[in-house]
Amino acid sequence: MAQVLEFKLPDLGEGLTEAEIVRWLVSVGDVVAIDQPVVEVETAKAMVEVPCPYGGVVTARFGEEGEELPVGAPLLTVAVGAQEAPASPSGGQSEAARPAGASDGGKPADEGSGNVLVGYGTSTSTTRRRRVRPAAPVAASAPTAPAPAAPAPAAPVDGPVPVISPLVRRLARERGIDLRQLRGSGPDGLILRADVERASAAAQAPADTSPARPVPAAAPAGTAVAERVPLRGVRGAVADKLTRSRHEIPDATCWVDADATELMAARAAMNAAGGPKISLLALLARICTAALARFPELNSRVDLEAREIVRLSEVHLGFAAQTDRGLVVPVVRDAHTRSAEDLTAEFGRLTEVARAGQLTPADLTGGTFTLNNYGVFGVDGSTPIINHPEAAMLGVGRIIPKPWVHNGELAVRQVVQLSLTFDHRVCDGGTAGGFLRYVADCVEHPAVLLRTL
Repeated sequence: MAQVLEFKLPDLGEGLTEAEIVRWLVSVGDVVAIDQPVVEVETAKAMVEVPCPYGGVVTARFGEEGEELPVGAPLLTVAVGAQEAPASPSGGQSEAARPAGASDGGKPADEGSGNVLVGYGTSTSTTRRRRVRPAAPVAASAPTAPAPAAPAPAAPVDGPVPVISPLVRRLARERGIDLRQLRGSGPDGLILRADVERASAAAQAPADTSPARPVPAAAPAGTAVAERVPLRGVRGAVADKLTRSRHEIPDATCWVDADATELMAARAAMNAAGGPKISLLALLARICTAALARFPELNSRVDLEAREIVRLSEVHLGFAAQTDRGLVVPVVRDAHTRSAEDLTAEFGRLTEVARAGQLTPADLTGGTFTLNNYGVFGVDGSTPIINHPEAAMLGVGRIIPKPWVHNGELAVRQVVQLSLTFDHRVCDGGTAGGFLRYVADCVEHPAVLLRTL
C-alpha cells in the first residue's frame, strides 16, 4: 500500500523565510527519484533548485509559478511505494521501490534522504519547526486563493505562538506588537509578516467608525498606470535593505578627485610582466584593505541593543555586481590576506556565479565593507547607500582623461572621483576624511602601499 508523504519548503538558511516559485520541474503523476530537483525557486539571495527527499509518484503540488510560499509550507506530496520509481542518483534501489516504512539500516521512510545542500537541507524533520498544512491539497492548475483579510484579535495564547519566521518575530518586537494577541492569516493560523504589519498600522491609525474602504495607490492626475511591478525576490530584498539602511544609519558622504595615472601605469606594467592579469578592482581592493588597517573604525558595525560599536578583525569585502536579476553584493572572504592576483581570481569567479544566478546565501552575507565601482556605468560620482549593517562603502567613478595640474603645470591626466559614505556613529569626519585621503594617495602614488606590505 502506498504511503503519501508531504514535502515542505525547506529552511533556506541565512534568515530567509520565503521563496517564489519560478518553475515547476515535475507534474502531478510524474515519478521522481530521491533528491531529484522538483521545483526552481527564487529567494532574496539566489535562484536554487529544490530536491525532493522522497522517491515515488507526485500526487499534488501546492502553489503556482510566481507565487511566494513561506518556509514550512507544503510544496508537494509523494506516494511512496505506489509504483517502481527510478533509482536514486547514487545508484541502487530507490526508496519508492522498497516497502513503505522500510529503508537501509532500519531508517524510517519518512525521514527523507537527509542530504544537506549549500544553503538548505532536504531533511523534513519536524522536531524544530511547526508543521504547516493547508485545509486541502490544491491541484496544479487550481487558481490561487484571494488575499487573506486583516487578522482579527485573538485571546492570549498560553502555548507556543504560531510563528516560524524570525523576521516576523523581530518585526513584531520592533513595532511593539504582542504576537499572542494576533490570529494569523496563514495555514493553521500561522502568523505572517503581513499580519504584523496590518496590526501595526491599525495600532497607529486614529479611530474611525466609518466603514473601511480600499484606498488606491496615488498616481499623477490624468496619468494611467502602465504597470505594477511586485517588490519581491532580489528587487524586494534590495528595497528592504536600502530602506533599513536609510532608516537606521545616520550616514554622511565625502569625496575627492584623484590622479589615477600612476595606478593605471602600474597595472599595465604588472600585466606586461606575464602571468595572470591583475584587475583594477583587485588593486582598489588592496588599497581598501590597507586603508582599513589604518582606520579600523570603518570596518565595524553598530550593535543597537548593546549600544556598542563592534570593530571587526577580518575584512570580508563586498563588491557591487549588476546582473540580469538585479544588483547583488557578493563577498570576498578574508580579503585582507589575499594578493592582487588572488583577489582578481575571486572577483572573476563570484561575478560569473552571480551572472548565472547561482550565488548561495553564504556568498552574499557576512560582508564588513563594500567597494562599489559604479564607473563601469560611465558615471563620475555617486553617494552610495551603506550596505546594512556595515559602516561604510567606497564608491569609485570612471577614470577618464581630464585637465590636471601636475608638477606645477597643466596636463591631461587620468582622473577618478572617489566617494566614501560612512556611518557617523562609528567615527567623525576626521577619521572618514583620513581614510579617503589615504585611499586617494595610494591611487595617485601606488608606492605608498609598499609601506604597509
